[in-house]
Amino acid sequence: MSAERHTDVATEAPHVLREYAFIADGHRGALLGPHGDVAWLCIPQWNDEAVFSALVGGRGCYVVSPTDPHHVWGGSYEAGSLVWHSRWVTTDSIIECREALACPSDPSRAVLLRRIMPVRGNAHVRVVLQPMARFGREPLRDLRRQPDGSWIGRTGALTLRWTGAAAARVGRDGALFLELVVPAGRIHDLVLEIGTLPLAGPPPDPERAWRRTVRYWTSAAPDPGNVLAAGDVRHANAVLHGMTVPGGGTVAAATMGLPERAEAGRSYDYRYAWIRDQCYIGLAAAAAGIEDLLDASLRFVTARLLADGPRTAPVYTTTGGPVPAEQDLPFLTGYPGGRPRAGNKAGRQFQLDTMGEIMLLLAEVGRRGGLDSSGAAALELAADVIANRWEDADSGIWELRPRRWTHSRLMCVAGLRAAAAVAPRRLGRRWRDLARQLLAEATAHQCHPSGRWQRAIDDRRVDAALLLPALRGAVPLRDPRSVATYRAVLAELGRDGYIHRFRPDRRPLGEAEGAFLLCGFLAARSAHHLGERREAARWFERNRAACGPPGLFSEEYDVRQRQLRGNLPQAFVHAALVETALELST
Repeated sequence: MSAERHTDVATEAPHVLREYAFIADGHRGALLGPHGDVAWLCIPQWNDEAVFSALVGGRGCYVVSPTDPHHVWGGSYEAGSLVWHSRWVTTDSIIECREALACPSDPSRAVLLRRIMPVRGNAHVRVVLQPMARFGREPLRDLRRQPDGSWIGRTGALTLRWTGAAAARVGRDGALFLELVVPAGRIHDLVLEIGTLPLAGPPPDPERAWRRTVRYWTSAAPDPGNVLAAGDVRHANAVLHGMTVPGGGTVAAATMGLPERAEAGRSYDYRYAWIRDQCYIGLAAAAAGIEDLLDASLRFVTARLLADGPRTAPVYTTTGGPVPAEQDLPFLTGYPGGRPRAGNKAGRQFQLDTMGEIMLLLAEVGRRGGLDSSGAAALELAADVIANRWEDADSGIWELRPRRWTHSRLMCVAGLRAAAAVAPRRLGRRWRDLARQLLAEATAHQCHPSGRWQRAIDDRRVDAALLLPALRGAVPLRDPRSVATYRAVLAELGRDGYIHRFRPDRRPLGEAEGAFLLCGFLAARSAHHLGERREAARWFERNRAACGPPGLFSEEYDVRQRQLRGNLPQAFVHAALVETALELST
């Protein structure tokens, strides 16, 4: 197969989402396909334009795969890390490729490590490299082989250096093409550096880069000990660490444009940090004793609230900047069934529940004795926003048309009550009074005639998000309203061990959208606290199994087809797994 043809195959053949592995270094993340293809990588930061964008139909690729076309794929992570081993069994050999983004990382430069390792027999592999910046619109140029055998070049505003490929040749389409035979018992390292600054100094030493990366992950994601699904908890911790910018926020998902259903028009850009998600992650980290993730969430949320006050947005870039408006990218064909779109309209919404979530996170830090003057000031700001705007319509947790959503008001009740417990007496009294007022209004106007909570004043449907306020302390879990809501969610929104967020229309569940994994974990937690241990285990096990071999969760799950839907990996689902596993362990 020619280099050009191999490049075409890698670019034009996306895989089902469950087959992608994920590597990350905090500043950026890559998706790896089963044929050794780097299908997605944005440089230098999460929300910048991709240099490998085959996932959404862009040009450019980086492939390491067996030359033998008759092979099957597998793989696994090194425990507690985002060091991935692609594994191929061919007709006469077993080959692994150890893959990682080097850590600790540089915000301006990505270092992609790939180590080819024969497991049985010699490793015959084909390598193709064709980075193309700006979603595949910028060709590789100024390509030169250096005296030390490394290659340097440029694509768009990015500079690259590739070592370990001295024998590569340049194909007609500008790709670098290499065929290797790695003898049994040997290894071969490929190191790709891509960044916004000129590459100074010698190339990284592969052995040293691997040692530092393994040492980083050993520290970042230690063994959680004797908890339920300990391996999955540790892996989720690693995923969250990989998605968290040092000193910044946690990206909601690494990707954009992956459809929530197989119809164009339901594709979004999740390469930003949602305040709500950051609070979910912080609370999960607090429960698990993951201090660095808790500190990161606290710093990010506090800084945004102190900077923007009543104008605090629901979502920011991971470095705290404003999120750009949505724009279609018509030059990309998109992931099948989706439409590429950058930016997110949520940055201009008002989401009242976010203020309740902020208060819950800051209250947890206060309960642990770690709330400083900045945190205390942020608490007061959040409470003031609730006091001034709780009667306003908002877009809510699902970011829909503004209404007076019940979930939003109840989450504010939960946040006010939690914060009152750690506040000075004067503020505590004021916040408890405000919580009582909000709860009384919700009870009077947002309670269904059956006794459960309904979605909004003018919407009597049940909503799975309404499980969360009771779990956070807005009302007791055994309050008749909480129990009735739990029963209605299971009866009306549950299907085969999964929960849908709400019923959007008259179609059967699953036809309009997939099940929401976050909601499945909420059902498990609710069942556990109601003493229904067997049901709790069933919900937990079904939802933690809704992933592919790399153990990554998307936002939604197609129950009928057993497929992941939406952007990948979804940070708040991994946080929900951590918190649920810890609660079910008690």
